[in-house]
Amino acid sequence: MPTTGLHTDHYELTMLNAALRDGTAERRCVFEVFARSLPPGRRYGVVAGIGRLTEALRDFRYDDNALRFLRDNNIVDETTLRWLENYRFTGDIDTYREGDLYFPGSPIVTVTGTFAESVILETLVLSILNHDCAIASAASRMATAAGSRRLVEMGSRRTHEESAIAAARAAYLGGFSSTSNLAAGRRYGVPTGGTAAHAFTLLHDNETSAFQSQIDTLGPSTTLLVDTYDITEGIRQAIAIAGPDLGSIRIDSGDLAVIAEQARAQLDALGAVNTKIILSGDLDEYAIAALAAAPVDAYGVGTALVTGSGAPAAGMVYKLVEVDGRPVVKRSLHKTSRGGRKHAVRRHKPTGTALEEIIASQHLPNAEPHDRILHMPLVRNGEFLDVPNLTQSRETLKAQLRAIPWEGLKLSPGEPAIPTTFESTAQGA
Repeated sequence: MPTTGLHTDHYELTMLNAALRDGTAERRCVFEVFARSLPPGRRYGVVAGIGRLTEALRDFRYDDNALRFLRDNNIVDETTLRWLENYRFTGDIDTYREGDLYFPGSPIVTVTGTFAESVILETLVLSILNHDCAIASAASRMATAAGSRRLVEMGSRRTHEESAIAAARAAYLGGFSSTSNLAAGRRYGVPTGGTAAHAFTLLHDNETSAFQSQIDTLGPSTTLLVDTYDITEGIRQAIAIAGPDLGSIRIDSGDLAVIAEQARAQLDALGAVNTKIILSGDLDEYAIAALAAAPVDAYGVGTALVTGSGAPAAGMVYKLVEVDGRPVVKRSLHKTSRGGRKHAVRRHKPTGTALEEIIASQHLPNAEPHDRILHMPLVRNGEFLDVPNLTQSRETLKAQLRAIPWEGLKLSPGEPAIPTTFESTAQGA
């Protein structure tokens, strides 16, 4: 993987350049990543991107090409170039577990190190977390709406090519069963799948020839797209060619609830009682929820998923909260912050239901029997530690969704699923 040192904003290196010159670069600092609020209508967020962030941080270096670019464009001085040439992060990073939930103020990432080595990580950290948390949060809401029905991520053609890969990973974390994106399959082990688009049907002289070709190639367990022309005729031909053991049909247009009912009745009448119905076409969590009573077996979701279903960024910020052991506070009129390094626990009933998230400065909150400490170590003294894999993170999310009060899973607007309580924090506005 190429080095990621230039995956940053110009002003990060401007600050570094000035701090090295004025002697403040080595001051010990704590930065925290958190969201001041959840997107409108959301009751929880999903922590995603920790695995990708780990990979990117391992490769955060300045090779000869990067240094040449910085020098040729007079972005930093020679002293800073020499410092960047030997850059290695030597501090500590703690994070919430990937697949955990977060709420307003949750300090999901804590970076401890010198100002110089920590501040230049800001853009990389936020670009990954703001994207992946947004996608995983949307995916989780869709998975909740879908219930036991499968979800297929198919939004690669609706976003940037690299974002498509990251979105497929985040969607799988959020509860989707597979993706159409092969790069996500190779890079992250996300199950992949796909059959044919309307172009394949249009390529052939008639629908019958297209279906026959697909059956000959993939067998009767495949999925036939039946809405290129007339859906009723398409279903009739699909079963005539594949037989009653056809795996699935896919419908990508029209009044999906009505069409699904008609398709199910027709399939059953033709003896294809086990043939599944897959719906796609501009679906989001609300459309999926509206189809709950329809005879549907799976959904394909594209645009809404890869754009965060109305919330394309999670609203994460990367803020300096402590310098040399002293809490510092940003005193902006409309952007509240709390100084000092935070520690967080989630408090639960004996039954396992989450009650609140408690965040305190300088020390862990007083523990109760069913509290769960939320931070885990990711980096210690510059050394990366083992983190849960993607499959384990999927299980983490499932467990956390079971733990929040059922009201927190509603799609309707409301308060966060659990409240956030701040204890003994230095606060400013």
